[in-house]
Amino acid sequence: MIDVLINIIKESINLWLAMSPYLLLGMLIAGILHVFLGPAFISRHLGDTGFGSIFKATLFGIPLPVCSCGVIPVAASLKKEGASKSSTLSFLVSTPTTGVDSIAATYALMGPLFAVFRPIAAFFSGISIGVFNRLFNPDKEQVKPKNHSHRVRFSYFNIKEIFRYGFMELVEDIGKWLLIGVIIGGILTAVIPQNLLLTVLPYPVLHFLIMLLIAVPLYVCATGSIPIAAALIQKGFSPGAALVFLIAGPATNAVTLSFVRSKLGKKAFYVYLISIIIVSIALGLVFNLIWVNLVGGIGLISPHGEQLPLLLRVITGAVLFVLILISFIRPKKQDISIHREITVSDMSCKHCKMNIENALQKVDGVKKVAVDLNKKTVGIEGKADVHQLKKAILDAGYSVDESSKKENK
Repeated sequence: MIDVLINIIKESINLWLAMSPYLLLGMLIAGILHVFLGPAFISRHLGDTGFGSIFKATLFGIPLPVCSCGVIPVAASLKKEGASKSSTLSFLVSTPTTGVDSIAATYALMGPLFAVFRPIAAFFSGISIGVFNRLFNPDKEQVKPKNHSHRVRFSYFNIKEIFRYGFMELVEDIGKWLLIGVIIGGILTAVIPQNLLLTVLPYPVLHFLIMLLIAVPLYVCATGSIPIAAALIQKGFSPGAALVFLIAGPATNAVTLSFVRSKLGKKAFYVYLISIIIVSIALGLVFNLIWVNLVGGIGLISPHGEQLPLLLRVITGAVLFVLILISFIRPKKQDISIHREITVSDMSCKHCKMNIENALQKVDGVKKVAVDLNKKTVGIEGKADVHQLKKAILDAGYSVDESSKKENK
């Protein structure tokens, strides 16, 4: 038992050190994108119901480092600002399935072929889901996006925001799921015998179905899914099956599906889910075909993070771990006199907190807002109208518990 535990720790550390240099680089690039490519810029381009808005929504979503949960309020905002249903669904697929941080980590643990094909798969998935929705569930009328200005000037404050977002907010979003993914990957690598699955499940199509059964309800971010997928390949799953997990996992968790069903309608929900299943399987089959026909294919799906100097991997691994540790222990300021408290059960990450705070600050009478992600509550200081408060939360893409009645006089 002790030997197994030691092997799990060893394999988890190896995965961590291989990913860390690329993740830190990806976080820096993510911060730059956050400052220079904001939601306002995106909203201006997604209002028409034609193919152009689908293409732009998919293209804009690929590099954005927004997690599976964080993409929901962004998509809700885009829809409110005038984005079509089709472009909103495209954005919901392409954004959480990849990002600059996850692309870098994919190269580290799964090799160059996955790193190149994963954003291509995200692009094709986004386009396909948008087109399918436009064919089977078109918008009934042309929607006009609101005008925005998004002029960003390079300054000290931009640099500060780049590092704040990349190494604080983004770390808070993905840190927990990254740790969970690495631990699961370590367990799979250490415990499951090599090639066991080839004996138990000799047919590749079964690998695809198992991946879908795991991926559809599971909450997993684009980065946290990588060590799990890499470990599954080592244990006999085909590369294409791992790609199915990388596509379907981040895009079809229960929270996202609930959002699509409630905000975009039943028909959009079925188009979204069925399209992702079909497209992920098709892309998995294509990926297997490409890999099999490439000379020296095993090297193209092997970890490349281990090729970096050990000292660099150890230093970056320690830095990343400290950043995540700080995100866990950083005190949450609650200097607020709560007059109203509202329960919002479907918020779960830093992006949720930020979007709800921004939405409520615009309501007349609100002085301060305090969001408690653990308790799923929002405290408001000020004598704002409760109906306006709830409307602001609903417009931001979240649901409101109707039992939320606490009011301090």
